Amino acid sequence: MESARETRPSEAAGAPASKRVQERSKSHRHRRWRKGKAKASRLIHSMDLRTMTQSLVTLAEDNMAFFSSQGPGETARRLSGVFAGVREQALGLEPALGRLLSVAHLFDLDAETPANGYRSLVHTARCCLAHLLHKSRYVASNRRSIFFRASHNLAELEAYLAALTQLRALAYYAQHLLATNRPGRLFFEGDEGVTADFLREYVTLHKGCFYGRCLGFQFTPAIRPFLQTISIGLVSFGEHYKRNETGLGVTASSLFTSGRFAIDPELRGAEFERIIQNLDVHFWKAFWNITEIEVLSSLANMASATVRVSRLLSLPPKAFEMPLTADPKLMVTISPPLAHTGPGPVLVRLISYDLREGQDSEELSSLVRSEGPRSLELRPRPQQAPRSRSLVVHIHGGGFVAQTSKSHEPYLKSWAQELGTPILSIDYSLAPEAPFPRALEECFYAYCWAVKHCALLGSTGERICLAGDSAGGNLCFTVSLRAAAYGVRVPDGIMAAYPATMLQSTASPSRLLSLMDPLLPLSVLSKCVSAYAGGETEDHSDSDQKALGMMGLVRRDTALLFRDLRLGASSWLNSFLELSGHKSHPNSVPVAEPMRRSVSEAALAQPEGLLGTDSLKSLTLHDLSLRGSSETADTPELSLSAETLGPSTPSAVNFLLGPEDAPEEAEARDEPRELSTKDRVCSVGSAFPEGFHPRRSSQGSIRMPLYSSPIVKNPFMSPLLAPDSMLQTLPPVHIVACALDPMLDDSVMFARRLRSLGQPVTLHVVEDLPHGFLSLAALCRETRQAAAVCVERIRLVLNPPGPSAPTTPLV
Repeated sequence: MESARETRPSEAAGAPASKRVQERSKSHRHRRWRKGKAKASRLIHSMDLRTMTQSLVTLAEDNMAFFSSQGPGETARRLSGVFAGVREQALGLEPALGRLLSVAHLFDLDAETPANGYRSLVHTARCCLAHLLHKSRYVASNRRSIFFRASHNLAELEAYLAALTQLRALAYYAQHLLATNRPGRLFFEGDEGVTADFLREYVTLHKGCFYGRCLGFQFTPAIRPFLQTISIGLVSFGEHYKRNETGLGVTASSLFTSGRFAIDPELRGAEFERIIQNLDVHFWKAFWNITEIEVLSSLANMASATVRVSRLLSLPPKAFEMPLTADPKLMVTISPPLAHTGPGPVLVRLISYDLREGQDSEELSSLVRSEGPRSLELRPRPQQAPRSRSLVVHIHGGGFVAQTSKSHEPYLKSWAQELGTPILSIDYSLAPEAPFPRALEECFYAYCWAVKHCALLGSTGERICLAGDSAGGNLCFTVSLRAAAYGVRVPDGIMAAYPATMLQSTASPSRLLSLMDPLLPLSVLSKCVSAYAGGETEDHSDSDQKALGMMGLVRRDTALLFRDLRLGASSWLNSFLELSGHKSHPNSVPVAEPMRRSVSEAALAQPEGLLGTDSLKSLTLHDLSLRGSSETADTPELSLSAETLGPSTPSAVNFLLGPEDAPEEAEARDEPRELSTKDRVCSVGSAFPEGFHPRRSSQGSIRMPLYSSPIVKNPFMSPLLAPDSMLQTLPPVHIVACALDPMLDDSVMFARRLRSLGQPVTLHVVEDLPHGFLSLAALCRETRQAAAVCVERIRLVLNPPGPSAPTTPLV
């Protein structure tokens, strides 16, 4: 009605009346849309859940009655039906959300950090309810107007009704987790068969509604246009990728199809869902590496800070020695990476805002690797700045399968400017071509090289910070754990942004958010983890996969050929930690043996009893904590070079239980629980109340590998599963997480474990931003503020508070 009153053709002269009406109506609708979005955002914070639900139900009933009285028209009938559905789903969702919210505080790190997957799920559902409330009010106010676009509003309402239905299903799943998990635990730790059934049921849910009109509704409004662009680019790239794999190339028809995705949200959502469920990890590697294209990287660098030094270095695969922190007179040998592909150079990128002493030395220049047509940004200056007292060693993210330091260079340049310290970013080898532990070996080697040669990097090395995001955060923790196992200097602190600390396939409330996350869907996460673990990524027998052509078949056959060799990779842990587990005995004779054998060699030489597959499957987080804490007192000290230690023996750092110990210990630990796992775990399908049926995917069975190899329980792959004795060797840890990230629970549980051990740890959770916000730092004010938090946490490591400052960990 308001649109009809404010758009009067008689108000202006000159232009045709119809054109003036259209322009005024368009401008008015745009202003109303912007005000409505802001109003919907305010509703989330100003209304409690019950009031919001009651208001929505009242409006839905009013709109339902109105459109039911408008005759037999198809649009009116569908509008009446969609409001009836909104009413039904809102009434069913509100009690489930209320129950989750009533216990969510039990899973927080502390009162000052109210964040966990349960809270995030409730917040996401509130966002959907708030949008429907705003849209319902708009319809009630404008349904009689001649400018009311019934078909457009119907399509949006139907999309959000589908999203609300799926969110209701997720709320029931979360209740199921709440009933079956150990008290205070966010990750399911019961029978792996139950976990597999749970995940298989979960991944059959319809997801396309979250990738069409509702794309990114839970994030800050400034992010949504970017997500729209990414989704259009993804489905277009998927079309071109498939055609290139089959040798057809990009044609006019494929470009036309891509144009349809841009203008049809429903079609785009369905194609997005098909891609995330069916295309393999090689597709995601290619898509995520688009930012490596020269044109795009040049544009990104033009918008970033200008630095004096940006040099790609190639570290030769040569062993060197480092002093032990416990006794600097003793040395340990750091060998080059060996796993899977043998010795090879490690690439790193040195970034410095100022040209500092040592950075233009002949020794460093001899390591420079050409980057093709891209010129070096090393510019001679009349005077050099003195060496910085600090150094940042950075490890990039990308799911272990994609991206390099070049992808992350824009924000690293800003860090170098703001911190005034050199940054060394490591380009580790990527899976699936180089699975675990290759990346860890390369990062550890590069870290040790940086500590030893910090003078060449323009630093005195007084303070060293490890920093990384996502997969890089995982590697920051594991590199530090390995440094402690070797007995060499650990970093002075770690800054990890939205890190992955649990790579085991298990359910958690924040993992449920991956159903709607366009940047980190659960199927894609699982494919990346499977590739990093060295497992088969998926079965290509589906007809859609056959369309990928011969290269896809070659990759499949290659993965099958080496799968059996890699399945035994978890048994390498003993040899990996043999230097910390070897105790000196009077009659022992050191036998030369390489410290870091390949995974296959370690598996063949490993005693069968230590592997204990059954006991591995029964391990839980609680088991690992008890196991680690009971052995802390016996942790040996390193007294010999790592390369001259004797054969592997069970060590104090080993967290694997022998098969003879597992049943009794597992039963003893399960006694405090109110009910056994068998009694408390009901059928996954029974999580839904009678009469409720969520929407199922129309894309067929999902190709998501539920990777259950024991290797994912290796603490150097899933640091959350490390025993207490290992975690106590970590330096101060600063975690910056995202409230709407499917990996939020990784950060919360890791921080809680460190806090319980008395380890210094801070957790800062940013609101309304997606996973990977560091790569979007220049996009909007919210991402810049979140990136600034990361810089501030690094500054805390490089410039710790003085003795007079309070020692209470920051939150």
